[in-house]
Amino acid sequence: MTESEMRDLGYKVVDMLVEHISDLRDKPVTRTKDRATLARMLHERPPDVGQDLDAILKSVRNDVFTNVRHLDHPRFFSFVPSPSNFVSAMGDALASGFNVFAGVFVEGSAAAQIELTVLDWLRQLTGLPGSAGGVLVSGGSLANLTALAAARKTVLGDDWRDAVVYCSDQTHSSISRAVDVLGFRSDQLMRIPSDEAFRLSTESLRQAIRQDKMDGKRPFCVVANAGTTNTGAVDPISELADLCDEEGLWLHVDGAYGAAAVLTNEGKTALRGMERADSLTLDPHKWLFQPFEIGCVLLRDGRQLEQTFRVLPEYLKVILGDGDEVNFCDYGLQLTRGFRALKLWMSIKAFGLNAFREAIEIGLENARFVERRLRATKGWEVVTGASLGVVTFRYRPGGLSDAATDQVNLTISEKIGASGFAMVMTTELRGSTVLRMCPINPRTTELDVENTIRRMDSIGGEMVGEQG
Repeated sequence: MTESEMRDLGYKVVDMLVEHISDLRDKPVTRTKDRATLARMLHERPPDVGQDLDAILKSVRNDVFTNVRHLDHPRFFSFVPSPSNFVSAMGDALASGFNVFAGVFVEGSAAAQIELTVLDWLRQLTGLPGSAGGVLVSGGSLANLTALAAARKTVLGDDWRDAVVYCSDQTHSSISRAVDVLGFRSDQLMRIPSDEAFRLSTESLRQAIRQDKMDGKRPFCVVANAGTTNTGAVDPISELADLCDEEGLWLHVDGAYGAAAVLTNEGKTALRGMERADSLTLDPHKWLFQPFEIGCVLLRDGRQLEQTFRVLPEYLKVILGDGDEVNFCDYGLQLTRGFRALKLWMSIKAFGLNAFREAIEIGLENARFVERRLRATKGWEVVTGASLGVVTFRYRPGGLSDAATDQVNLTISEKIGASGFAMVMTTELRGSTVLRMCPINPRTTELDVENTIRRMDSIGGEMVGEQG
C-alpha cells in the first residue's frame, strides 16, 4: 500500500471508532442474528483477488459490528462490562501497527520496561511488597491458571497426588478449569458452601482443612474472592490470610473483577487483607477500563514465576541471557506475546489515577442507586445489596410459585435483551433465579438505570397480568 492509501484507510477506521463511541448510547445494546443467517452473510471462500477496501469497511460496519453485544454500552449491565477508552484503543493500534514482540527483552526492551512499570503500578495499588512481580496475560482465566501453576510448583514440587485446593461455591469457573488443566483430580478442589453473605466461611474452611489432614490429605492452597461475579461478594481476606499463615497454605486472591476498587476508600475497606496474598489476579479490561484483552497476575515473590515457567531451549540460548534482562516468556505460558502494557500505560499517563478513581466511584454509586430504586418499587425484592458494583434482585409480586417466579425473571431478562434497550442477565443463588446488574460503566447515568428498571417492571407486570 502507498502512504496515501494507508493514511486514507487509517482515517476511515478512526472515524468509525469515534462515531461508534459518540453514538453508542443511541445504538441497541445488542442486535444479533442466528447462526444460519450470519453464515449466509459472512461465510465465503477466500478471494483470489483483493477487494475494494471501502466495500470491506462497509461490510465490517454493517454486518459485523451490528451483530455483537456492545459491552461498552452504558446500558450493558450483564456479566462485567468493559467500558474501554479511546486512548487505550489507540495504544492497541500502535502496538499492533509496530508489531512489537514482547516475549524476550532483546527483541522488545522498551516494551519490557513499560510492562515492568505497569506491573509495579498495579503492585503498589494492591499493596503488595517490593519483592512482588508479575506478568500481563489475556485475562482472569489465564491469570488464575498462571498463579495456581506457580503455587503448585512452589509448594508441592512434582508430587500433588493428595493436595487440596479450597474455595467457596461462589468462586469463578476459571479456578475449576485451572485445577483440571494442572492435573488435579476433581475431588482435589474442595468447594466450601458460602455463608449468608455469599462469602467463604473461615470456620467452615478451618473444619475442612482439619478433616482433610486427618484423612491423610495435603491442604496447600486457598482461593479467596475479591469481588465475585454473582454478587460482588468479598471473602474475609484478612481472616483467611491468618488461617493460611497458621496452616502454611498458599493464599491466592482472585480479584479479576473487584481488585481495582482498591483505588477508592470504599474498595480499600472491602478488600482489606488483599495485600497479604501470595498471588493475586486482576483484569484491567474490567474495572480499569481497558479494551480486551489484558489480565494480570502478581506474585508476592516474583521470582516464583520464573522458577515455575522458565525453560531454555537451544534456539533461545543466544537471546535469553543471564543478565538483569526480564524475559516475560519465562514468567508464563506464552513465548509469542504482544505489547499489552502499552494501552494501560498510555491511558494512566493520559488521564491520571484520579480519573480512574472517580470512574470506579461512579460505578459504586450506580449500584447503590439501582438498589435504592428497586427497594422503592413495589413487586421487587433485592436479594443482595450493592457490593463492589453488583446488585442482585428479582421480580416477585406475590401469588406466584417459586417456579413461576423463576420463569418470570428469566423472561424479563430475555425480553429486555431482545428489545436492544439494555442487557440484564440472570444468575442462580441458593437455587433461585435472580436478575443481576453491574452498572460500572462511568457513562451510565441514573436515567439509564431508571429507564431500564421501568421497562423490566412493565415486562413483569404484563407477564403476571397474562398469567392472572
